[in-house]
Amino acid sequence: MAGKRPDGDGLVRKRSDGRWEGRIVIGHKDDGSAIYKSVFAKTQKELMPKLHQMIDEYKDVDLTENSSMTLGEWMEKWVADYAEPTLRQRTIDGYRSMIKNHIRPALGKKPLRFLAQKDVQKFYNALKRKKVNKLGKHHTLADSYIRKIHILLHEILDAAVASKLISKNPTEGTTIPKNNYAPKRILNEEQLDRFMQAILSEPMWHDFFYTEITTGLRLGEICGLKWSDLDESTGKLQIRRSVSHEPGGGLTFGDTKTEKGMRTILLPKGTLHVLQERKKHAVTEWVFPSLLTPEQPTAPNSAYQRLKVILQNAGLPDIRFHDLRHTFATHALSNGVDAKTLSGILGHTNASFTLDTYTHVTTDMQKNASAVVGDFMEELFGSDLQPWQNGEKQDKEPFVCEKTDDGKAESS
Repeated sequence: MAGKRPDGDGLVRKRSDGRWEGRIVIGHKDDGSAIYKSVFAKTQKELMPKLHQMIDEYKDVDLTENSSMTLGEWMEKWVADYAEPTLRQRTIDGYRSMIKNHIRPALGKKPLRFLAQKDVQKFYNALKRKKVNKLGKHHTLADSYIRKIHILLHEILDAAVASKLISKNPTEGTTIPKNNYAPKRILNEEQLDRFMQAILSEPMWHDFFYTEITTGLRLGEICGLKWSDLDESTGKLQIRRSVSHEPGGGLTFGDTKTEKGMRTILLPKGTLHVLQERKKHAVTEWVFPSLLTPEQPTAPNSAYQRLKVILQNAGLPDIRFHDLRHTFATHALSNGVDAKTLSGILGHTNASFTLDTYTHVTTDMQKNASAVVGDFMEELFGSDLQPWQNGEKQDKEPFVCEKTDDGKAESS
């Protein structure tokens, strides 16, 4: 027996099994026939709120026939059509690993249009408990890795929304672990001085590490620099590529980590001078060629290993190469470089990401700013600025706003 339609495009009926069904059109197949979606309830009263919610969810949505494909099928299509044409092979390999080892076994057989937020949340919760074998021992997945899986799945399903395969992204509103990255380690001023002294005794590596500590380039970016990227007349350096290791050996060349990573930076005068002097003796297109095979750039692993030797010989903390980038950024912020400018130098997506990344610095900067403002206000109004001091009320005139001619309070 068919019931009346609710407000909007929906059909209500009582089925032969006694349940109530609410059905709406959510799209159309290639031949023009409708694609339906239904909700069920024991009574018509219970059904109506569910049906109205579904109508709101699919409002202005016209899904295609491909919405019946499984998540596993869509992920393969996404990698081939979206990822491979634009991303580095190393990134694609990482995506394929996450899909193969984690997403596909749990959700791969689920039809896209039936994938719900609760399914994704259940998947994330299971990842928190999942044990993986690493070097003969079983470990739980790192929270940061689970976040990477979430970011990948979110991007894949965002593309499904854009392709009219689903009405909304089911990763929205899910709860994921907080980041648990290892704390950033930087060289303080005294340690930085020692590092700069240490590289003076490294003639084959001095220019490389001097450039790194004064620009904050990513490891792959500094290894990938060519002389054609340097404009000596303006002191500008273009960051256009990144070098990374291929699985099984060898080097691969690709774009920078992000779109914002493709950037042009203005070199400090000292760094420009170092590179100009180096160019006079250049025998290859690479700014920092391999010591053994100059037709190739310096391999990232070689630079990383040399850093460890320099740090050990100088009695400095055993930091990662990426911590040289953090050292540069931290000292730049602390010495007055604004976040937007620094964001451009580092190739971050936006200034807010830079501020979030270096909260430890900006907190100290806020404290310093507060002290400066406090000193300024005290100088302006006197040391007895506070109306209550030492537990006693001070005999001060209250601070009031001036009024303009129209009677409104004026403030700045």
